[in-house]
Amino acid sequence: MDQNVFDLVVVGSGIAGQTAATAAAEAGLRVVLLEKTDELGGSSAMSGGFFAFTGTDEQFLKGVDDSAELFLQDLLESGQHLNDRALLDAYLSGQNDTYRWLRNHGVQFRALEISSGQSAPRSHNTDIKEVLRTLQQAFTSLGGVTRLAHRARRLVREASGTVTGVVVDSPHGEQVFTGRAGVVLATGGFSRGTDLMQIFAPDQLGAIPYGGKGNTGDGLKMAWKLGAGMADMSFVSGTYGSHPDTGEEFHELLTAYYLGAIIVNKHGRRFVDESQSYKVLGREALRQPEGLGFEIFDATVRERSLPGVPLNDIDMLENIGHVYKADSLPELAEVAGIDCDELVETVARYNAAVAGERSDDFGRTGLCNRVGRLVPLNRAPFYAYPAKSLMTTTYCGITINANGEVVDVDGDVIDGLYAIGEVTGGFHGAAYITGTSLGKGAVFGRIVAHNAAVRLPTEAHA
Repeated sequence: MDQNVFDLVVVGSGIAGQTAATAAAEAGLRVVLLEKTDELGGSSAMSGGFFAFTGTDEQFLKGVDDSAELFLQDLLESGQHLNDRALLDAYLSGQNDTYRWLRNHGVQFRALEISSGQSAPRSHNTDIKEVLRTLQQAFTSLGGVTRLAHRARRLVREASGTVTGVVVDSPHGEQVFTGRAGVVLATGGFSRGTDLMQIFAPDQLGAIPYGGKGNTGDGLKMAWKLGAGMADMSFVSGTYGSHPDTGEEFHELLTAYYLGAIIVNKHGRRFVDESQSYKVLGREALRQPEGLGFEIFDATVRERSLPGVPLNDIDMLENIGHVYKADSLPELAEVAGIDCDELVETVARYNAAVAGERSDDFGRTGLCNRVGRLVPLNRAPFYAYPAKSLMTTTYCGITINANGEVVDVDGDVIDGLYAIGEVTGGFHGAAYITGTSLGKGAVFGRIVAHNAAVRLPTEAHA
């Protein structure tokens, strides 16, 4: 047998690709996992490690009142009802089994939080790098083959219209990898693809580029060339909350506004309802001078820091010198470079609204997704965290059906071609809920693995 002929070819090694490869190997398929860069993990390895699940042991132990119905409502409201309902139903039908599957692989969910777009705490935090390592080890133990520095260039499509393989650039030159059950694109978004950003989201080029180094849109382009449809392309937006000096060394994103902070521009003025999705906040921040917004909070909010938990770890950011601190608002304004009089007036107006003495200037009624009680900012010391929009990933792309099969611009399935994770569109709609990126990668990874196994005769992978 040709050494490059497999039952399934998976392109991309983030949570979507790794889950698909591992689950397919567990189903008895001979699988190759191709990764463009020299390291496994993609954008998933750079993420905060949150999975959005409902009906979990962690929720039960904390007495969380949640349901699949409420989760669906949140998904639709965050997506402005522009989501593909079939994809949401597939996610909700498979999320509990996927949660159990991860638990059975030894994944530990170390914190449960409420975050962007959620009406109940369902962000289950993990050590995502450890999750990816664990799944890769399981994949390898089952005979799975991994190839680093293999960049997919184009898909192989037979005269019948079926996709049977992919052409890659490898350290040994151009090679063709064939998948008898098909090819899975799990290549991520295009947060680092300037050409695609200029086409689909030129207004977002001011956001800090982030995400996996391989996220240049290769998979999207390959599928597009075959006539794949596209979805959610007009909703590309960075995520608000990263320091202007954010680098690739670690995931720096603070959502103190979900703990009670407000956001002001350098002139000391608020410009948005801070309880909205951090994607919405990201769009609004880019419209401010220098694309900058300061998260302003006091000692009460500071005490809500959760050390070690991404998005909420104020301690870590203060320790590395990214948080300004002062005993009064005028002093804070001076050290942070914010207009003093405007900041003092803005906080006074906000505190009056919290006290019920006036309506809020932007209609804010809660902390995160309108859930949680607002607190006045009146207890010294005071803090300011300068932050911009971070282009973590693009949350849009190739259209797929509930089986993870790519569909073309006419809605017809492109036989033999699957797509999962951030290379796909249609799931999120207008905005993103924390944890649904890793969540959909894992859920649809398992869906595709199952369908690929069914596609092949039993004796072929027994």
